[in-house]
Amino acid sequence: MRTLALLSSALLWFSAIPAHAAEWQPLYERVDAELQSQLEKQLAANPEWRRLIERKKLAVGVVDLGHGLEEPRFARVNGNQMMYAASLPKIAILLAAYASFEDGSLAETPEIHEDLTAMIRVSSNSAATRVLDAVTMAKVEQVMRDPRFGLYDEKRGGGLWVGKRYASAGVRRGDPLLNLSHGATVTQVSRFYYLLATGRMINAARSEQMLADLADPGVHHKFVAEIEKRAPLAKIFRKSGTWRQWHADSVLVQGPNWRNYILVALVESENGENILRSLVPTVEGLLQSSSDAAPL
Repeated sequence: MRTLALLSSALLWFSAIPAHAAEWQPLYERVDAELQSQLEKQLAANPEWRRLIERKKLAVGVVDLGHGLEEPRFARVNGNQMMYAASLPKIAILLAAYASFEDGSLAETPEIHEDLTAMIRVSSNSAATRVLDAVTMAKVEQVMRDPRFGLYDEKRGGGLWVGKRYASAGVRRGDPLLNLSHGATVTQVSRFYYLLATGRMINAARSEQMLADLADPGVHHKFVAEIEKRAPLAKIFRKSGTWRQWHADSVLVQGPNWRNYILVALVESENGENILRSLVPTVEGLLQSSSDAAPL
């Protein structure tokens, strides 16, 4: 029932988008100077975070959707710094699977949809590997580089990359920039969620399906633990990743008033779990403050 409610909300999002798309601009062009300044100031105020940012070991991306889907406010720190992201790049496999459904190269079956859901909600490595084997790594790269999405672009620091199965066996192909097997940048992950939220990831119907897969997170840690504590009724679409000292999380949050945003963070630190949890109140404080200051 909750998933159906989330899908209804997604449809409301899509229906709220103006029919004329001429005013729409890519997220790259939506960097908001005020939000950018505030984000940099708040992150730098924490000595641990400042050191990690300076060493390119912490990256944060925020998209404020509180003023409407067609008027996002984007800010990022180390936005184009590609980092190891563990299971977070499974969203690349998700998109490649739906692109393959659309072009007919992959049969759309109940079994593969079960694997897609398990791959995202509980981050099943076996499910991810089955889907990746069916889609192929070459197809994932092709879709990420597709100009319609541009989710991996060397000129913008790389982006989403899956160069190894989520299993011990199999070939490894690192990304061209940093030789990462599973990588991401916060800018490209932010764009992934923004394209989904606006129904522009393949098309509105496929965007809706992917949002359903991302709904109802089955692992309640990092961002999700903090958001559920602060806003138990908020709707959360999410994919995270963890391996050793590398921690990654990404959410699209829909709630009342100002609580409509995308938050993405990548961190290399033994304290990564706590850092990601602490980022939520910091970012939400910025968004709420901005909303309170906006004219009625």
